[in-house]
Amino acid sequence: MLVLTDPEADRSPDDSGASITLVNSAAATTGPDMDVTAQPSSKRLVVDARNISLTFDTADGRVEALSNVSLQVSEGEFVSFIGPSGCGKTTMLRVIADLQQPSAGTLSVNGMSAENARLARSYGYIFQAPALFPWRTIEKNLKLPLEIMGFSEIEQRQRVSIARALSFDPALLLMDEPFGALDEIVRDHLNEQLLQLWKSTEKTVLFVTHSIPEAVFLSTKIVVMSPRPGRIIDIIDCDFPRDRSLEIRETPEFLKIAQRVRTGLRAGHSYDE
Repeated sequence: MLVLTDPEADRSPDDSGASITLVNSAAATTGPDMDVTAQPSSKRLVVDARNISLTFDTADGRVEALSNVSLQVSEGEFVSFIGPSGCGKTTMLRVIADLQQPSAGTLSVNGMSAENARLARSYGYIFQAPALFPWRTIEKNLKLPLEIMGFSEIEQRQRVSIARALSFDPALLLMDEPFGALDEIVRDHLNEQLLQLWKSTEKTVLFVTHSIPEAVFLSTKIVVMSPRPGRIIDIIDCDFPRDRSLEIRETPEFLKIAQRVRTGLRAGHSYDE
């Protein structure tokens, strides 16, 4: 569920943390040292990140969480970030949300700075944990963003049936592994519902996952990241129909993209740790 403030905002990043022209022409074995930059489409850019790096201090010394990350996300795209734990997926989402500030690089969100986008409530953020207030009912948890934004009780009633992440109609949804704790059957069902929601709202979605099938099924673009320091080692385009069902996972096109993601993860040495 969405909250408008991050209950862990002061904490350091998590270490835990077409036919077959469906994929782009970059080599499937791009190395971790190669700077891979997504090419923007003709649509308006919602996220434009250029050479983003982030370093923070810990008791054991300085940690380089992100290194020279460049990514352009166009309006209406569904972009998944995949990589090993601690590779900077969540950190990149938090930088876009202005919950952490980069050490270097430039970033615009919805045509403004990340800070101004946060102040303008241009995005909804769904954390790994639900982040609900236990003393409030489900209905009152749903109404919380509307109360903060000053909607009247009548307006709240009109909107309360909408999921809280969409209740104030953000242009951008940031989703940090929202289905990671669910069993496979429930996850599949929610993946299908999420695709229906994305199709009907045409919102831009940035989605963090550790699941290759989930990333391929949901995405228009998959960003494969290396272990720390987090770099983009491959960007893979998926051009499946928006009306796709789970059965598409058995097709040669789907399996080819999944294999490319797996190859990118291996090229990033994600299995050596």
